[in-house]
Amino acid sequence: MKHLLRNPKLMILGPLALLLAALVACGSSATATPVPAAPTAMPAATSPASPTAMAPTSVPSTGGGSAATTVPAPTAQPTAAPPPPPSVPKPSGTLRVGQKELGPYVGNPMLIGNPQIFLNSAIPITETLGMYNFDNGQVGPMLAKSWDISADGQTWTFHIRDDVEFHKGFGRMTVEDVVFSFDQVANSEKHARSANAKEMFFAENGSRTTPDDFTWVVDTGEPFSSIPILELLGTPRAVAAWVVSKKQWDQEGEDEANFNTAATGPWEIDEAETGSFWRMKAVEGHWRKTPAFAELLFQEIPEESARLAGFKTGILDTFVMALDTITEVESVKGAQLMQVPNAVQAGINFYGQLYVPARDGGGESWPAYNPDNPWVSSNSDITSPEWADARNVRLALSIAIDRQSIIDNLLLGFGHQLTLKDWMGFEDRLPSPQETWPYDPERAKRLLAEAGFPNGFNITLTPAIRGAPSEVEACEAVAQFWDAIGINVDFQNVPYGTYRPTAVARTYEGVSCHNVGARLAPIQGMASFLNSGNFSWGSEHPITEDLIPRAQKSVVTAERIALEDEIAAFYINEVFGETGLYVVDNVWPVGPNINPWDDFIKQGDLRQINGFEYMTPR
Repeated sequence: MKHLLRNPKLMILGPLALLLAALVACGSSATATPVPAAPTAMPAATSPASPTAMAPTSVPSTGGGSAATTVPAPTAQPTAAPPPPPSVPKPSGTLRVGQKELGPYVGNPMLIGNPQIFLNSAIPITETLGMYNFDNGQVGPMLAKSWDISADGQTWTFHIRDDVEFHKGFGRMTVEDVVFSFDQVANSEKHARSANAKEMFFAENGSRTTPDDFTWVVDTGEPFSSIPILELLGTPRAVAAWVVSKKQWDQEGEDEANFNTAATGPWEIDEAETGSFWRMKAVEGHWRKTPAFAELLFQEIPEESARLAGFKTGILDTFVMALDTITEVESVKGAQLMQVPNAVQAGINFYGQLYVPARDGGGESWPAYNPDNPWVSSNSDITSPEWADARNVRLALSIAIDRQSIIDNLLLGFGHQLTLKDWMGFEDRLPSPQETWPYDPERAKRLLAEAGFPNGFNITLTPAIRGAPSEVEACEAVAQFWDAIGINVDFQNVPYGTYRPTAVARTYEGVSCHNVGARLAPIQGMASFLNSGNFSWGSEHPITEDLIPRAQKSVVTAERIALEDEIAAFYINEVFGETGLYVVDNVWPVGPNINPWDDFIKQGDLRQINGFEYMTPR
């Protein structure tokens, strides 16, 4: 895989293709600048050493025989001792990363929220049963050596690795830990796929057996598409189900297991201070990959200018970067850039369209259902006049957005328009966004007038801040486009950890700008529109309540695709639930003390920098 930095608007970046040569560790690295007290309080870190990369050495065999020889007894020549195994460089030095937001460290899959869920997968402190490969769209083994699926798609047999050790001295991972961890996900009130985990892995009409310490047999009770199951298996995805130590939970309790997590990844949580830093240490002799650096330090630095200043002075080796910072990074001697094409997809979600009775069975509406909001119909009948008015409002909001202007001016050309969020990589199955949502502010005004809002209305707009490039700025641009057609926008710029609980509880009334990573299939994004889902995109309808579960349970690929396309047609024709904005590349700065690691980026959820265990000193 090659990640070439290509953009016709930024021709100065052409020579950066040279950065994509094979990664080779050099003989020494520069000494990092000591960490100052500003802009945030940070712990003292070890000074980086200068490890030398050592090529593996072939050990000659000593097992060959020789012809018999008469020799005086008892003085037979001893066999020469084999040479010692090649030494492996000990991890050394500190890798420093600037983050927009960290929040408290949380490691248990039941208790974790955002942005921690993304960061745990990206570091990774945690690992899952599988690894997602964006290049071929497949999930391959990780903590599981392999898995078998019955012909009817109902029984999964997972063969767990028997050579994986937990952090903190909690011993070898077994199937008991895997079952415990999946149960934590299934019973979480925060995990976006908890309903899926419960329905598939712990179905009341299914079964679970553990024939031995490293085998888990799951009968889902009814056939399921492999897609929603594989999504829970594939890291680094924010919806993955990672494995933690049941023994730690039993011995030390919930709090310690949550904040001093014994997981299985190449990095182990060492210390964390909310609002300031997370510090991880390398796991030496890790079963998969021992990091070159001894320490990984995440520093919370909300301001882009402060992160850039830290990078320029050598305090940071890489950081979450806005695209308009590229030219500043280029001015740093020895700095380089890495690009991941088609990394993130963005769209807007219309909240409050909740036409299915609440999960308590009482028939009461969800708190956010308010038909007084102009984009919400008081009638779920898509042929009704009430529905037509609300649909026209939603259409007006969508076509009032100049998507190409956002791409050209905020994303600097690193992107393209998108019809529906959750469809990145499957866009050939949809009509073009230019045809579906043509920028037409004058028509948008007419639609508002026809719906009874010639003077506009009030609306809350919230960017879901999760580390994607220019996510806040792009959402601010949406607010400006709506202001131009007479909409009074209350722009609610709050941390994602503040906004997300309102989406889970169905109390949020408004529209959100959402950035998400790649999906294994579009149906996985659609799952958050179900009434039974834990996290909610804020819209549900009897039509989607019928179609989405059918698509999830289809074991016939062609049938699933046909259902996905039918759901997409409903979303487009009725401007229901969501519309797309754009697909954007992700670009990361590489400081002069480290090498690029583009061949080892773990594709999947690319809102965050990842692949830290593959970074090497320059």
